[in-house]
Amino acid sequence: MLSLLGSYINAAMERDPAARSRLEVALLYPGVHALGWHLISHWLYRHNARGLARALSQLVRFFTGIEIHPGATIGRGVFIDHGIGVVIGETAVVGNDVTLYQGVTLGGTGKETGKRHPTIEDGVVVSAGATVLGSITIGARCKIGAGAVVIHNVPPDSTVVGVPGRVVARAGVKISPAGGPGSVLEHGDLPDPVGRTLEMLLRKVHMLEADVAALRSGVGPEAPASTGAMHDQYETHATEEDTANAGIS
Repeated sequence: MLSLLGSYINAAMERDPAARSRLEVALLYPGVHALGWHLISHWLYRHNARGLARALSQLVRFFTGIEIHPGATIGRGVFIDHGIGVVIGETAVVGNDVTLYQGVTLGGTGKETGKRHPTIEDGVVVSAGATVLGSITIGARCKIGAGAVVIHNVPPDSTVVGVPGRVVARAGVKISPAGGPGSVLEHGDLPDPVGRTLEMLLRKVHMLEADVAALRSGVGPEAPASTGAMHDQYETHATEEDTANAGIS
């Protein structure tokens, strides 16, 4: 148990550039506190003191903002950065050297019994606000993008972004829309669904503004030409009728 706690402190020292000393991490990092207390609540849970285990986990949630069900299995070297809003369900399995950022949910998809929470294999990074749901497996060394919602198995060494989550790279190589490899994935090349949505909305706003301006002027963009043509046709038609009437008379 102490060995696992030491691995959590070491993980924070290695992965957080703001960490200055092991003592600081041990005393002031809520992620380390939540993981440390989980070692005790998990032991109680496995030894049929489940009510006490749940009470302890709820108390820890109150003080840290991190909810880890005492039934969850947590490996060595796990690092929960910031931690507020992290939820880990009862049958979740978190492997070694996993990094979880704030707002991550490892949850279920319904009221089914048995294994209903995800398995996160070794070395996975789950970014802020990501949600991983159901009895699925996230392969080793995967990266789950911020805000992604993942509901299917993900192969090892993949990068997943979006809602629903989709694989955009494997082993650092882009996956093209057709499914073939592309160029090496750079951080700045990651799709930005929010940016694209804003672009579309701005385009629609500009189109609507143009329509409103046209309505205020009383004619549409091509109305002057078409109106003039209709006027010419009317005059020609009127002249022909006058000529015909004159011939009859």
